[in-house]
Amino acid sequence: MHVAPLGEQLREWRTRRRMSQMDLALDTEISTRHLSFIETGRSKPSAAMLQRIADCLEVPHRARNALLLAAGYAPDFQERPLDSPEMAGMRAIVEHVLKGHEPYPALAVDRHWNMVTANDAIAIVIEQVSPALLTPPVNVLRIALHPEGLAPQIVNYAMWRAHILHRLDLQIEASADPQLAELREELAGYAVEANDNDADAINSIAVPLVLDTVAGRISFVSTVTIFGTPVDITLSELAIEAFFPADAESAALLANLAVRQ
Repeated sequence: MHVAPLGEQLREWRTRRRMSQMDLALDTEISTRHLSFIETGRSKPSAAMLQRIADCLEVPHRARNALLLAAGYAPDFQERPLDSPEMAGMRAIVEHVLKGHEPYPALAVDRHWNMVTANDAIAIVIEQVSPALLTPPVNVLRIALHPEGLAPQIVNYAMWRAHILHRLDLQIEASADPQLAELREELAGYAVEANDNDADAINSIAVPLVLDTVAGRISFVSTVTIFGTPVDITLSELAIEAFFPADAESAALLANLAVRQ
């Protein structure tokens, strides 16, 4: 695996965070001269100093490992598959959260928005999605905006599309992940006619997902949950998105669907 030189990586993260050398030096309590030497390769920081710099730059776990490797240190964070024996406890927690959210849809995704697992209530959301989009790896953002995915069903498509692209922009800014940048380019290129004529959606205090399903119109709002103190890369990049009914009518419809099953 190719690892870019330490100085190159640090300059990239510092630039991404819009910090000057002086800003970073002050925040990490090292001299500007020393930081300059680190970025040019004339000086090697201690592992502790490198962690302090990474903390200040809010470098994600995966990228911190790359910084440590470039400096000649062992990586701090392991990356274990969610289906590995060591992750059984965490996997059980994820499944418990998803199951406990029923009769409302919820799913877990990885850093590239590929679906890891979902609860049974997600069926009402993806019922009309093309089978081709449901072949693993299933990317939930692709499903959301693809013409053969949810796009034709989303009443407030333009609003939801803008919301998703904005979320991706923030994630790309934070992670510098090229695969996310490719995904965003793909999603932005989808040509779907938008017809945002739902006044309730437009006047909401949160961006809803207003979906015309085979059972009727359902309005959702969503929350995202992440693990608070992960020391594993897989766990640090895992997110649970839970959908709640945005109004009483949607709640009643979802409850009735659960009873029928």
